[in-house]
Parts: sequence; structure tokens; C-alpha cells
Amino acid sequence: MPHRVAVLALDRVIPFDLGIAARVFGAARDADGAKLYEVRTCSVGGRPVRTSEDFSIIVEHDESLLATADTVVIATQEPTGLLRSEGRLPDDVLSVLASVPETTRLVSICTGSYHLAAAGLLEELPATTHWAHASRFRELFPHVDLRPDVLFVDNGRVLTSAGGASGVDLCLHVIRVDHGAEVANAVARAVVVPPHRDGGQAQFIERPVPVMGDSTTAPTREWALGRLRGSSLTLEALAEHAGMSVRTFTRRFRAEVGLSPNQWITQQRVDRARTLLETTALPVETVAYEAGFGSATLLRQHFRTALGVSPQAYRRTFRAPEPALA
Repeated sequence: MPHRVAVLALDRVIPFDLGIAARVFGAARDADGAKLYEVRTCSVGGRPVRTSEDFSIIVEHDESLLATADTVVIATQEPTGLLRSEGRLPDDVLSVLASVPETTRLVSICTGSYHLAAAGLLEELPATTHWAHASRFRELFPHVDLRPDVLFVDNGRVLTSAGGASGVDLCLHVIRVDHGAEVANAVARAVVVPPHRDGGQAQFIERPVPVMGDSTTAPTREWALGRLRGSSLTLEALAEHAGMSVRTFTRRFRAEVGLSPNQWITQQRVDRARTLLETTALPVETVAYEAGFGSATLLRQHFRTALGVSPQAYRRTFRAPEPALA
């Protein structure tokens, strides 16, 4: 009998994310071509579900489907309502989640982790969610060990993923656990996605341009940004530019920025390297020099520490390919 997967569609569900489980699990086949998973979608009360777009969907099943499922998937809900709810779920949704048998595997895609946390199913467990909503998640659920830099977390029974595409990664991981790498790789080829992605969410997070404002270290930070290429941005040079002692400058810098001067310089150099890797074809050695790391080896070390991937892997992901010749 195929493994039974029930996808719970809640109000304001994101259509793309709702279809991930059916698309990925539905492509899994055994050696004879038989389906390894049976995927069905349900809603609370079997009612039509409004999506986050300009249409609604009709499902064939109500929440009773969850009682017989081997795996329950919580599809991504538009986060607006979740962020305003102070971590409380509607009574009917809470009752539905509470009815899921303790032996059933639970999988959340993106903000679906909010529902698992609100239902008390992530207490003291590691979990993830979309990086853009991580700070709010921490406020609402301080007893969850949130890990916002990873693509997914597997706790055995409860699994959480980051953004929508990370739901694909997580479903492939589940197939890999259930049936091995060969089946998971075949599914990845069928849906035309990589069987495994390097790194975590850090490489996708947009970092805002530093706002200098009127703080006492702002002029020095602006001065430093224009000199990232060189190797002369020592703590002593920064303090001298600010007209302060090293000790006073370090204290004020940390109070205003939240990082030490050296940590901030490294962060800016990594961001400079990211921009060059995304927008130019410069060799990695040149990127390292332009960003102020001095050597490709040092760039790779800091890049992997900050983003979890190598500079070349980052470039392959984010630099637009050259247009094909006619």
C-alpha cells in the first residue's frame, strides 16, 4: 500500500506551496513503476479554501483524512494573519492539529511551522521557517530552538522547511529517508530540480544597505566602505579616522552597529564579494582582491562561514547565465 500523505490547506494558502507535496511525492515510483505515495488534500470541514491569490480551491476531503495519514503536510499560509495572531490559532485549526495521531509524521512548508509551534508540537525542538519571519517567530515561540540559516530541519517525527522551494528540498529528503537516494534522485530529475542544494538560507537573505545616520561612528563606516579593497582597515586606522581611542571607538561601534568593527568589515567584504559574483565574470582571485580579502583562500573561508557555500557555488546559483547564441 502506498504511503498516505495528507496535505492540510488552510485559509490564505499559497498555491505554489500547496502543490509541492503532490508534485514531489507523486513522482516517486518503485522499480515496477507503482506509486510509492498517495497524496490527498483536505481542509477544515472540507470547505473551499481561499488562497493568497485571486482564486479559491475546492478540496475533496475534510480533516478526517488526517486520522488515517502516515504523513501530514502543513502547506504555507500567507503570513499576515499569523504575524498578527500573537501565536494563537483559530480553535478549529488547533483542534484539527491536536487530532493528528502521535505516530503520524508532520511536515511543514515555510510558515507552516507557525502552526506546529502554536499547537505546541515544536516545544524545545530545533525548527526553521522563512528567514523573513524568523524574528517574529522567536518572539512568539521562545521555547522553540529556531534555526533560520538552514533549508530544513528533521526531528524524526516533526520536520520543518524554510521558504517554499525549501519544501521541495524537504520532500526529497523524506523520500531519500523512506526509499533511498536512487528513488529521490529519480524524483529530482522528474521534477527538474537538484537532488540536494548546498548551503542554507543565509545565501538568500537580502542584507539592507547600511544606514549611516548621525551616529558617531557613521562617518568612519562610510569612509571604510570606500576602502574595502585595501588591507589597511585595521582597528587602529578606523579609530584614528574617528578621532577616538581604540577602546572608545570599539565600544561605541558595537553599541551603534551591534557588531565589532572587524566583524562589520568582514560582513561588508562578503557582501561586496556577493555583488561581484552575481554581476561580473571576474575570477574568484580578482573578486577576493576587490573585496579586500587578499587571497581566494581567505575569501572562500569567510564566504563559507557566512553563507554556507563556496563562492563558485554562490555564483552558479545567483549569476544570470549568458544568453544563448542564435
